Amino acid sequence: MKTINSFLVDHTVLLPGVYLSRVDGDAVTYDLRLKKPNKEKVLDNAPIHTIEHLFATFARNSRHQDSVIYFGPMGCRTGFYFIVRDNVSHNEVISLIKEAFDFISNYEGEIPGVSARECGNYLDHDLSGAKIEATEYLKKLQSVTADDIYYK
Repeated sequence: MKTINSFLVDHTVLLPGVYLSRVDGDAVTYDLRLKKPNKEKVLDNAPIHTIEHLFATFARNSRHQDSVIYFGPMGCRTGFYFIVRDNVSHNEVISLIKEAFDFISNYEGEIPGVSARECGNYLDHDLSGAKIEATEYLKKLQSVTADDIYYK
């Protein structure tokens, strides 16, 4: 079988940030890398789950709500994939990511979609852990621009 593109990225030099992962027609996938692969402790499941609920809710209620396709965790637990339509510029996506992680880092209250009816694993959440991870990632995002989204 042919090697898929994400396995061609050199994970030994990959740093936390935002990367353009792939473009498929009008769908653009961004790699939101929170942790340095194989060097930093990976994200725990409960904070990942909470970040997923909060980010998805924020993005799907944002000015770009009609362009949001998907937000979800990577299996390696070092980050997330964010998929949007190509009618949103890279700078607008980076701005939305920063706003979403700021929202998560300051979030107080009930986590959206946390009931047995709404979620397949509703008991596995950690708001305080999600806020810590979001705050750490937000610091790494401060200087990220559209010029920084290409894998080295």
